[in-house]
Amino acid sequence: MTDREELKRLVVVESALGAVGTGAPPAELPWREPVEIMVRRPRDTLGAHPSVIPLSVTHRHRSRAVLRWSETVLGILTDAGSEGERRGVALRGLVAYVNGALQLEQPGSPAGEGTVAISALAAEEFPLRAATARRARSVDVEREFFGGLAALLRGLTP
Repeated sequence: MTDREELKRLVVVESALGAVGTGAPPAELPWREPVEIMVRRPRDTLGAHPSVIPLSVTHRHRSRAVLRWSETVLGILTDAGSEGERRGVALRGLVAYVNGALQLEQPGSPAGEGTVAISALAAEEFPLRAATARRARSVDVEREFFGGLAALLRGLTP
């Protein structure tokens, strides 16, 4: 890839991610709420521009917008008592969760075609997968995203 192509990609990423709010949420909120606010921001922005999702992962260390967002999240985690290696793991976990969830949301909701196909699998061979898919068909995208985020945040509790 030429430097010019790389620059074009970075401009696209920066243009989309520049719309992500990076200001800190109110400090008086319990630590999980500001993290949820910060996670919602790139999810909403990238959800409107799904073609940028893979580029945002590739260019995250070059994007000023991503770096500012990360700095704010690290501040929230620090204020909550997270330090050192744990803080870095927490940030990467949040970034991975947002990007992974966005990629899963793009082809369809939990009630989509893939889930329908999995729910029809032979129960003898895939009993848990089929049963889980049948239950997942009633879960909407918001509930799936924030339910997963809540589970992740429970694990990050300082």
